[in-house]
Amino acid sequence: MQRAFGLEIPRTLEEVCDPRRMALLVYDMQVGIFDQAPGLRPVIPKVAEVLNAAREANVRTFFCRHMSLPNELAGVQQLRTAMAWQRAERVEDVRSLFLRGSPGFELIPEMQPLPSEAVFDKLGMSMFAGTPLDMALRDCGIVAFAIVGVVLEIGIAPTVSHATDLGYIPIVVTDACGSVEEEARGRALASIDHTLMSLTTDTAAICRLFRDSSRSSHGR
Repeated sequence: MQRAFGLEIPRTLEEVCDPRRMALLVYDMQVGIFDQAPGLRPVIPKVAEVLNAAREANVRTFFCRHMSLPNELAGVQQLRTAMAWQRAERVEDVRSLFLRGSPGFELIPEMQPLPSEAVFDKLGMSMFAGTPLDMALRDCGIVAFAIVGVVLEIGIAPTVSHATDLGYIPIVVTDACGSVEEEARGRALASIDHTLMSLTTDTAAICRLFRDSSRSSHGR
């Protein structure tokens, strides 16, 4: 751990993974997303493994859900994006697929939050945009987070980029982040690696670090 100017500056994955100062973000593990892209389902056990390890280590955990507005409230960007993603030629053909209270909006059964965990709903791609996440993390003294879920190239990458501008250290658990398009996934990971502002790891490594930290805390 580097120390300067009254600060502790972690550089390695092991130094960053301090459960007292990090969180787990679980991104958009919703019924409707897996209905639209069933090929994402193999990532569910990996996300569950990281989630369980984080819980055992008492890592603060936050979930997010993508939310649609009724078309009458959606606005230009929301409608334009929906038209592109739904391959619709007319605004009138757009459907609001993630309305609050709809079956597709809910988290999948394997990802049900505990009473000690929080769920934030968002309209955009970054988990920080328009949600209380930044306030909640800072109030808990969080400086880093691991992120898992779906979809890496659509929502997780923007969240990671936004987080570095806010001063956090993101850890992308690559095999616990699902993708729908491998070429886009490769570009997203290359961009994340290129900035040198984030860390990447896999499920086995992050779970081992969570277990090690849990044992250390129990021994204190």
